[in-house]
Amino acid sequence: MKITELSHPTHETVLRVEDAGAGLTGFIALHSTARGPAAGGLRMRPYDSEAAALEDVLRLSRGMSFKNAAADLPLGGGKAVIIGDPAAKTQAQLRAMGRAIETLKGRYWTAEDMGMSPADMAVLATETGFVAGLDRGRHASGDPSPVTARGIFYAMRRVAAHLWGSPDLAGRHVAIQGVGHVGWHLAKYLRAAGAELSVADRDADLAARAAQSFGAAVVEAGDILQAEADILAPSAIGGVLNAGTIPALRVRAVCGGANNQLAGDDDGDALAARGILYAPDYVVNAGGIVNVATEILRVTDRARFVDDKLAALGASLDAILDEAAATGTGPHRVADRVNAARLTPGSRAA
Repeated sequence: MKITELSHPTHETVLRVEDAGAGLTGFIALHSTARGPAAGGLRMRPYDSEAAALEDVLRLSRGMSFKNAAADLPLGGGKAVIIGDPAAKTQAQLRAMGRAIETLKGRYWTAEDMGMSPADMAVLATETGFVAGLDRGRHASGDPSPVTARGIFYAMRRVAAHLWGSPDLAGRHVAIQGVGHVGWHLAKYLRAAGAELSVADRDADLAARAAQSFGAAVVEAGDILQAEADILAPSAIGGVLNAGTIPALRVRAVCGGANNQLAGDDDGDALAARGILYAPDYVVNAGGIVNVATEILRVTDRARFVDDKLAALGASLDAILDEAAATGTGPHRVADRVNAARLTPGSRAA
């Protein structure tokens, strides 16, 4: 295996990982360990290039620093990516990435992310102890997706209260982009609350199953961002809110599970200028890392810990949206200011 450290001005550690025998090429990025060991999932995607994979892991790891700070967890931000088709992943690739993670000696904890499952985490765990999201063991936290979705649903109710004076989502139309793990569970929560749903996914069969399960309308994957709805829930890849898509949005709010929904800060400003309420993604979707943290931190009363953290995240979202409205500032900028202050040395959570 060849592990090469890359210098980057905004990150503490960036590693390029290559194991030709295992068919592995990937990256591990540690953005900040000011609050504690970096934590963030392992993602596998067929990136167009190594440059695209590196850009993704850098953005995702930074987002994890802010997400863990928003959840007031004693964890920093990190992420890992494997370049390749997750449908064709091998145990050799996973074990090799596990060995690479082990070289960091606990500075980075990984868990499930896009293209990964609890079973994959179990394979990594044969090579490193610094893995969470397992489905077996005393502190195993399992698939974080249901908790992520629950947190998004709670956040959506708070968004509704800010916009329409009531958290009731009955009759509200929500367009969900991506009905994989998180999007599927979110659709389940929303349907139970009486919301009307439109769904889209690059996997047409998955979208059709979601439509049948939740009474949703199916929208072509390329058209969901132009769907007329009350709330858009991006729950797939990042960067979907950009100069090309924002002018065509026909929603009152954006609140979803995808990481790094904004292509850049200016895009958050553009949403605000259009009067579209943006719920900062790393505040909204932090439920998954909260669930994973119970395993890393060896929390015994997981249910209470998760409930308390989700409630605190909701209160934080309320404060962010209140300040944004009062100051005429985009919620993304308010959230970044608040949570950047928590990344300074000595800012470790109690």
